[in-house]
Amino acid sequence: VQLQASGGGLVEAGGSLRLSCSASGRTFSNFAMGWFRQAPGKEREFVAAINWSSSRTYYADSVKGRFTLSRDNAKNTVHLQMSSLKPEDTAVYYCAADLGGSGSYDYREYDYWGQGTQVTVSS
Repeated sequence: VQLQASGGGLVEAGGSLRLSCSASGRTFSNFAMGWFRQAPGKEREFVAAINWSSSRTYYADSVKGRFTLSRDNAKNTVHLQMSSLKPEDTAVYYCAADLGGSGSYDYREYDYWGQGTQVTVSS
């Protein structure tokens, strides 16, 4: 599975960005997708996940109510809509695929990772 993340950039606090992750190589609709982020000097942190059918989504408490994760199985893509961004959201964001299909908060459950896209929120 190859994952390509895009959509990062520089935005002011309170602004919005939409990250996308495109997948290829296997049947996209069979696996769950997740987003994680890592800020300089910090450990990788779970952001959001969605199961194979979109019937379940999971969010970190820090982003709940501000971020929305969705997927389009016809286009092999997931989108992370980020609103009301805060400086503490600044990080490299990574998308990941969980071939198990259910999604997880645990990065160890994910089998494939994208290259990351930088999100910078200025105060």
